[in-house]
Amino acid sequence: MKTGKVPLIEVRNVSKFFGSVIALKDVSMAVYAGEVMCLLGDNGAGKSTLIKILSGVHKPDEGEYYVEGERVDFDSPRDALDRGIATVYQDLAMIPLMSISRNFFLGSEPTRGRGIFKRFDVRFADRVAREELKKMGIDIRDPSQPVGTLSGGERQSVAIARAVYFGAKVLILDEPTAALGVKQAGTVLRYIAQARARNLGVVFITHNPHHAYAVGDRFTILKRGRTFGTFTKDELSREEMVRMMSGADELEALSHELEEFARTDAMHAKGKLSEVEQQLAESLERAAKTGDDV
Repeated sequence: MKTGKVPLIEVRNVSKFFGSVIALKDVSMAVYAGEVMCLLGDNGAGKSTLIKILSGVHKPDEGEYYVEGERVDFDSPRDALDRGIATVYQDLAMIPLMSISRNFFLGSEPTRGRGIFKRFDVRFADRVAREELKKMGIDIRDPSQPVGTLSGGERQSVAIARAVYFGAKVLILDEPTAALGVKQAGTVLRYIAQARARNLGVVFITHNPHHAYAVGDRFTILKRGRTFGTFTKDELSREEMVRMMSGADELEALSHELEEFARTDAMHAKGKLSEVEQQLAESLERAAKTGDDV
């Protein structure tokens, strides 16, 4: 933990239950300004439940949630957003046929004029969208082009730039590279690094340890609703990260089981082959006695 600094957000021993199902149990994590905290885990590890607690969708059943040192109890995602906690989900909440600038200001449209003459301020929206995306390293020629014409990585950048523009201090990114190719994933990782350089706290949720290790400063690893702890790169190698996420003991047991299956199949195949060879020998012997073809 970074001594002398107050985390932007922090959860202490939070738990979440859905009936008899334990989604999270005694999970603690802190995110500081100017760092990328990677939240890792395989499917079903509890990542989605934790980010829903951080973003105000769920309330923890146990534990405490702090924002800049102040204990909070969010009733909705709007409460979290008002405190500067923005979540960018995989679906991005964008309308492909709308322009980049309209999507940038979706739900918070700038207007000009009054009364029946009130209308969307296209010039202002285009200018701001172009400037904010340029800060993220994207130079768009025409902000009025449909956002659906952008690549997946570029659309992620629009969502990130939008969150930053509207005052996000903490950026929660839900599997932003999951559905992207290698090149587009690299583009998103660059934007994550740029968000960190702008002193945001970034929570990068992923099940890909290679993407996490490329940009992460610290790593919290979840498995079956519990945490192994939080580590820095000095404390955790990439190989050990993969081992903790995948469950090396389970993989080793599975490999032994697969080897046993392979041996059993080989024995069965050998037995069948011997039976076929015996039938062929008997057929040849009969043919020799009768003078017939096999």
